[in-house]
Amino acid sequence: MSTTALGTGRVSTAPGLDTVLDRANQAQAVLQRFLARTATPALRIALGLVFLVFGALKFLPGASPVESLVTRTWNALSFGLVDGAAAMALTAGLEVFVGLTFVTGLLLRVGLLALAATFVGIFSPLVFFAGDLFVAAGPTLTAQYILKDVVLVAGAMVVAAAALKKPIGRR
Repeated sequence: MSTTALGTGRVSTAPGLDTVLDRANQAQAVLQRFLARTATPALRIALGLVFLVFGALKFLPGASPVESLVTRTWNALSFGLVDGAAAMALTAGLEVFVGLTFVTGLLLRVGLLALAATFVGIFSPLVFFAGDLFVAAGPTLTAQYILKDVVLVAGAMVVAAAALKKPIGRR
């Protein structure tokens, strides 16, 4: 049963509950301010580290589980002009660059453009090699590896929204 305190209009179900709720709301407000201040930079840095590490692996022959997929994709996208080691080096360089821009926050807009190009390469195997990526039993492990990158796209959109709030200009 609830009662209304005269003159306040507040409904209370037990003595002291208002105090507990007020403190909980104050704690929630502190947490919300902290998250509002730190969540997007943390996401930007985490995405940067993912691209930095996975890009660096591509510089080492045989270290990346998607090496053959990367070379096949570059071959298809470039109409046979880029293949093999060059494909891996280009992909590695692009991903490391994106990672560095995200981790440091320097040249972030350029990094976002490079990331957009990277996403074309990441998702194009779904078009070029769909028959290899999806079998009767469902998506292969490689297809699942590609499809989980939708999360990276969503994270990059959050980072881009924050980065693009600031006007372009001179320092």
